[in-house]
Amino acid sequence: MEYRTLGNSGTSVSQVALGTMTFGAEADEATSHAILADYVDAGGNLIDTADVYTAGESERIIGRWLARNPSAGQRMVLASKSRFPMGDDVNDLGLSRRHLRRALEASLSRLGVDHIDLYQVHSWDPLTPLEETLGFLNEAVVRGDIGYYGFSNYTGWQLTKAVAIARRQGYALPVTLQPQYSLLVREIEAEIVPAVLDAEMGMLPWSPLAGGWLTGKYTRDDQPTGATRFGENPERGMEGWKKRNAEERTWQIIDTVTGIAAEHDASASQVALAWVAAKPAVTSVILGARTREQLADNLASTELSLSADEIAGLDEISAPMFSDYPYGRPGTDQRSRLIDGGR
Repeated sequence: MEYRTLGNSGTSVSQVALGTMTFGAEADEATSHAILADYVDAGGNLIDTADVYTAGESERIIGRWLARNPSAGQRMVLASKSRFPMGDDVNDLGLSRRHLRRALEASLSRLGVDHIDLYQVHSWDPLTPLEETLGFLNEAVVRGDIGYYGFSNYTGWQLTKAVAIARRQGYALPVTLQPQYSLLVREIEAEIVPAVLDAEMGMLPWSPLAGGWLTGKYTRDDQPTGATRFGENPERGMEGWKKRNAEERTWQIIDTVTGIAAEHDASASQVALAWVAAKPAVTSVILGARTREQLADNLASTELSLSADEIAGLDEISAPMFSDYPYGRPGTDQRSRLIDGGR
């Protein structure tokens, strides 16, 4: 297992993180604890959860595992998030000082710990001033309730503005951003990845397999059924089967991934995960698993090394569809400059 620093901090984390959104929902407690044990045995040390995952049950399941495995738990870097509703009151959501204080206290209680290593705000809150949110997070770092903080699902300008305020106020700086990122979802490369690099932060990509599309288990002509995400709900949000199935680009990417996988005697999932792990600014790739078998397959991606030509081929076939200003050629040409006097 490769280890990397957690963004601009001095803490080291494994190349893959264990996402626990399935805990208490798609994976019962016994399965969840077995997944945790397998992850630790493989050398993983970053556990990512959130208060909203299964209405707090994911944190409780992790907390009970930590209590039963204190030695292993001491080696874990624990990450959680807050922002979304955990109750019916008008203030039971958002990034206000009031909500974050209560949310952090509740997460600490459910996890059975007195310190969370990485506390992340789950998404932007347009109603709360950034100064209020960042002030609370800085105080939580100073108190020792959290070690570091980060953002999730922020846009480039939101991240850059937050970093600028933190610097101006003399606050602890954010260390990570958690965005959606995969061979099928690369739009963050336009402004979000440059913003992360500019801030010297790290990324913790979620949904690196694009909700299952990049596992190789789906085909053009057969709509999935049964115990898969699309089989259970073909219209599932941004990953909807009909939406993606209608895009030839999706299948070209999948065909390229499966072709490279065959050359390595690996799974399509392992190729897709190895590609994400090799991208700039990526600190740790978040794995989500319903079963121990899924986790084992995904963990094997850490042993797969893609060649420069293979990465280039995947880059080319999955290139974001930026055709118009400001992100297509009309915009990038305006912003380019060559040392030999070119524009």
